[in-house]
Amino acid sequence: MKKKIIVVGKRSFIGLNIYKYFKKNKIKVVILSYKSFLKKNIFFIKKFNYLINCSTNFNYINNAYQKNNDQDLIIAKKIFNTDCKLVFLGTRKIYQSKYNIKENGKKRPKCNYSRNKLITEKSLNKVLKNKVLILRISNVIGLPKKNKERLHDTFINIFLKNVKKGIIFENKNIYKDFLSIEKFCEIILKLIELNCNGVYNISLGKKIYLNQIIKWLNNYNDNQNKLMKLNNNFITDSFTLNNKKLMNKIKITNNLKELKESCIQLSKKIFINEK
Repeated sequence: MKKKIIVVGKRSFIGLNIYKYFKKNKIKVVILSYKSFLKKNIFFIKKFNYLINCSTNFNYINNAYQKNNDQDLIIAKKIFNTDCKLVFLGTRKIYQSKYNIKENGKKRPKCNYSRNKLITEKSLNKVLKNKVLILRISNVIGLPKKNKERLHDTFINIFLKNVKKGIIFENKNIYKDFLSIEKFCEIILKLIELNCNGVYNISLGKKIYLNQIIKWLNNYNDNQNKLMKLNNNFITDSFTLNNKKLMNKIKITNNLKELKESCIQLSKKIFINEK
């Protein structure tokens, strides 16, 4: 049976990309704002198999946990009496930063956002039990949409801000884990097609040094950039997520070559197409 999907978060970078990817792959999908979804009745929700929530709010990201700011929990309670499963977009920031972190790795959230995400995970498991798919996500790379109401900056947003100023920072030995937005969408679709639940690390699972990925993203940039040392406020933690559980389940290609090609194509969109 073909899956039917609700995406919540009409202005979300991830939400819009999931919606477009699913439409391209002929999946029945609708995209709604959070407020619009809350107005839908139970009969509407029962038509769908999965709901992917890509919406959030400023207070959830920046302040200490409060239930009324937890949009995932509010959605979970709304779909409780249906067969619709929830896809929760979690974060790798709940973990202690290190190499090769497994799903049962030590939790050490350091900010309100990551602490809130971990609280939400536990709440969703209590409410929905086996009807929730929790994705602990590494850095997702893609062309950001122009959005004055963006709630926080991602790696690509920071890169674009700096490169437009003619600045490239010397990152030396800092590495992180990245996925292209296309690969991210492919992974989510595969997990849904397989009726998955539980917790999965969503990542490439390899060290990507920041100097390396910045070089790929700068491939089509003809401007000269000034190399600068990092300031003391820069977060220098390095990490990779172990993705063996994920890859054993979905059995797709997910490698460094694909990420490099995606970054170079993204560079073309940024520096050539906007000319």
